[in-house]
Order: sequence, then C-alpha cells, then structure tokens
Amino acid sequence: MNPYRFLASVFPTRPAPASPRRIVLILPCCIGDVVLATAALQALRRGWPEAHITWAVGSWSKGVVEHHDLLDDVLDCGPEALPVRSAAGMLRFARQLRAGNFDLAVSLVRSPLMSIALLLSGIPHRAGLDSAGRGFGYTVRAPVDPNAPRHEAEIYLDVARALGLDASNCRANVPVRDTDRQRVRALLDARSVDRPFIVLNPAGGRNPGMVMDSKRWPPENFARLAEHLTPRPSLHAMGSEPSPPAPLPEGEGRKQAGDCRVVLVGGPGDEAVVRAVQERMAVAALALVGELSFGEMAALAALALVYIGNDTGMTHLAAAAGAKTVMILGPSDPARYAPFAPQAIALWKPAALRSGGVAAGAPSDWNWERDGIGVEEAAAQVSRFLGIPLS
Repeated sequence: MNPYRFLASVFPTRPAPASPRRIVLILPCCIGDVVLATAALQALRRGWPEAHITWAVGSWSKGVVEHHDLLDDVLDCGPEALPVRSAAGMLRFARQLRAGNFDLAVSLVRSPLMSIALLLSGIPHRAGLDSAGRGFGYTVRAPVDPNAPRHEAEIYLDVARALGLDASNCRANVPVRDTDRQRVRALLDARSVDRPFIVLNPAGGRNPGMVMDSKRWPPENFARLAEHLTPRPSLHAMGSEPSPPAPLPEGEGRKQAGDCRVVLVGGPGDEAVVRAVQERMAVAALALVGELSFGEMAALAALALVYIGNDTGMTHLAAAAGAKTVMILGPSDPARYAPFAPQAIALWKPAALRSGGVAAGAPSDWNWERDGIGVEEAAAQVSRFLGIPLS
C-alpha cells in the first residue's frame, strides 16, 4: 500500500474558511515556477481582496515577487530549493510559519515533506497539491497526475479551484515598477540605445533545484537568428559613431522592426554563454550580464520589440511583465512549461520526452541539431508573430 495514501486516510479533509484573514502562499523555487504561480496569487487576491497574503519564497527567487502589488509581504525561507529537506530545515520553516499566525496555507509544492512541515506549523487550514497522496497533510487537496502533460500554472490554479475560487482568466503577472523602467531607460540612454531593440537571453537551465544545460538553444543559433531579425547594413558597432542619447519613447520597440539593435542579457555566471553568442554574431550587440535586477530585466523586456530566450525563469518573467516574448523549448514540453501570458509564443519541434516532465530529466541522447527547432523555422515563426519581414 502507498504509505502516503494511508496517511491521507488518517488525516481528515475539511472545507476551507469562507474569509481567511492571513494567508501564506508557499512555493520557494524556482524563478520560472514562482512566475507561473503568480496566476494562483491573482486568484487568491480576487477571491479574498481583504486578506493579508504572504508568499513563502526562497532567497533565489524572492526578487521576482517581493514588490508584487497583489502581495502584502514575503517570507524568505532560505537559499535551498526545498527548505524542509532536512529535519532542522523542516523545524525552522514550521517555526517561521507559526510566527506568521496564518489561518490558511496554500502550498504549491508536491513534496510529502511539505505536508509534514505544514502539519507541524499548526496552521488550521492547509490547501495544496496532492500528487499520489503526497498531500496527506492538507485539509483541502488538489489531485495531481504527474504523468499527465498539463501546464504547471493550471496545476497551481487547481489549488485555487479546490478552495472554491474563480481561476478564470488568471495569468502569470509581474507588474513593472516605474522606478525600474526609469533605471533601464537611463541605462539604455547611457549606452546610446536610442532606437528599437530586441533582447536575446541564451542562458538558463540552472537553479538551486536543477541543472539542465540541454535546455539551452546553441549559441550559434541565437547568433544566426539575430542576423535574420536585424538589417545588417543599418547597424554599426556599439560605442562607435554614437548618436546623441535620447529617451526611448514608451512602446517604441513595438512599432516597427526597422533599424533595431540587439541587447544580449544574462545573470551572474552567464558571461561565457553570452560571449559565445556575441562572438558568432555578424551584427553588433550590447551585452548586459549580471547588471540587471529582476525588476529591471522585466522593464527591459517590456520596452523591447521582442524578448527571445530559452525555457528559463527570465523568459517567464518577460512574458509575465507583458513583453512580446518568444520561448525556445527543446527537452521540455510546451504543454507543461510554455509562457502563461497572452503576448507570448513557444517554439518547439515535437520530440519524445519523459512523461514526468523536466523533473524526470532530459533524454540522455538529446541533440539540438537533430531534435530541436532550427534557426530558419524559428525565424519564420518570430517574423509571423511580430508581423515583420526577415532580413
């Protein structure tokens, strides 16, 4: 007998409170998952507009939501992907939850260890995902079939639905703050980026919970795609023949492809992959690696003609910030992991993948040239998405 299902029969379920006063939403890791879970946050706020909502989030991902206008507070649960993995971590997290005096916990974590931690927390009402009985500690359970290819954001929204909330039209959402937008404009002005630009992010696939470099489209592909999307004769080297800096008008990057520039981005530690793209490009590019906060990355994407990146948290962030976004997927299924926002598309060549999603790992023999989408097809789809001709 499945021990989790036995435990589920021991701990009773009961209806959620009609009007919880203090709610803690629990999803520590990782950036992409946290961004996708903002759809569930939207459902919680819609259902209980007067409640005080705290997000228990890891140090790695905290910056994505700490200024979110639907949140009242964040609870930093540390640097680990799963803060309850050890006995000491579980007790520490349970104490953090007890100190919050929450009357409802909403867990988007599949681990049975989180079920135990919430039982120890003393929170009277506990709603969460129940994958194969792992949600035995929850009083409201949303069943999950780990082998069914459903979108992660929809799975998270199942918890809101189990609470009786309206989840219709909820999407990933990360507001762009005026202060971040102003800082990005100043940065672009200082680098003489005074005309439309596209953003390319060739990084991703690494976070505290997983390393999967096979999710990265090859650098040479990003370089060739940039050449398809930018008219080479009109571009000159960054920093040479500079025109006087001028404020980039709101939405200017979305009006036309025209004479556009390329901005390459990455986080700390992504210097090598960004440099690999830059060295292979026949067009010049401005590289911003490790220079932008999460909020500034969202603002940069929102100002761009388009943001193009791998299946990574930053690409989800761009889409949630309202940017026109293109996600390139390889050994991950768009049915599970595509951007959950209206102005985004996922590029993918259908391939045989493991049934459990990326948690089961990439196919051992994954090969982008054989199995992934090619540059010409990607360029054609981006061209149709933006309504622009190819160079």
